[in-house]
Amino acid sequence: MTHDIAIVGGGIVGLATARALRAHLPGARLVILEKEHRPATHQTGHNSGVIHSGIYYKPGSFKAKLCVEGKTLMYEFCAKHGIRVERCGKVIVATTEAELPRLMTLYERGIANGVPVELLEPARLSDLEPHARALRAIHSPSTGIVDYGEVAAAMARELEGAGVMLETGARVTAIGRTGEGLELATPRGAVHTRRLVNCAGLYSDVVARLAGVRPDVRIIPFRGEYYMLRPERRALVRGLIYPVPDPEFPFLGVHLTRTVHGDVEAGPNAVLAFAREGYRFSRICPSELAATLAYRGFWRMARRYWRTGTYEMYRSLSRAAFARALGRLVPELTAADLARGGAGVRAQAVSPDGSLVDDFRIVTGPDAIHVLNAPSPAATASLAIGRHIAELATETFGLR
Repeated sequence: MTHDIAIVGGGIVGLATARALRAHLPGARLVILEKEHRPATHQTGHNSGVIHSGIYYKPGSFKAKLCVEGKTLMYEFCAKHGIRVERCGKVIVATTEAELPRLMTLYERGIANGVPVELLEPARLSDLEPHARALRAIHSPSTGIVDYGEVAAAMARELEGAGVMLETGARVTAIGRTGEGLELATPRGAVHTRRLVNCAGLYSDVVARLAGVRPDVRIIPFRGEYYMLRPERRALVRGLIYPVPDPEFPFLGVHLTRTVHGDVEAGPNAVLAFAREGYRFSRICPSELAATLAYRGFWRMARRYWRTGTYEMYRSLSRAAFARALGRLVPELTAADLARGGAGVRAQAVSPDGSLVDDFRIVTGPDAIHVLNAPSPAATASLAIGRHIAELATETFGLR
């Protein structure tokens, strides 16, 4: 059988893309190729579970547009499928004078992006988060929490009912061209397709190169490590408490996040992973690490961010340092309140000049679309990203 479109990657972006393609092209033969034995194993299953509001992102960017759209779609999807979700809101706290101008920039971005936001003085902050301390804060009431694994499972069930094939254990190892389109080699045999959509996450640049594309970025994996608040200290956090992010570093800083399961996560940090699926410090893939170290963009990035990177590595190894960062948000927290949690790995695209790509990056060709950078807030934005890709596919591939 020759499929009309093969989607490589069964994370939430791949599943949402397949869902949108089915809606746009109801008669198309679609297949999702997932290398693991179940979908949503990696980035989707290891994130904070936050439905982001869209406050952080530069007005006019893909992140701003698709996050705001995707947030609404995500709440609607969860309501339709009976998925646990809580619109608990988030506070972003400025704890030093130096952070106040950056807090105002975020506030103005929120307004520009059409996001509900409220500036808080300390007394009002105490009403929302009694244990948080700040000179000033922003309240983002449309921020929420969900288990994206549950969202992905609902998408997979929906796709199965709509006749979309989901092949697991189907890592794409080679891509060739035939008279009818593309031949994708997998351990389960060759898959033939006329068109390809690459949503491979941590391996998106690898799949692009297999397809003959020379992407202008490379994926560098960053591990984000979490602690959990001990059960008796969970009452210190009602919803979500975030710091003002460092404008030079596209990560949001360690924060406190209540989950739909009743836990409170603390983190994540951001440290270089020595494998694309390096969930532990000890996990090293020599070939992947060698490829990272051979990339000139990595060394330019390292020179640019060496102070931040060194501190993040120190904080990874020191519970006390992690606790001090959290103590800026909630002064009552100490290292004794923290228990080791899990970790995730973020696929961050890095340019040859060492800059961290700060927006979604989607590249089109005559027979393929490649999602080359889809870090946070991609889970929030996934349904909107899927719609965008489906629209690109109908235009680029000439399918109706």
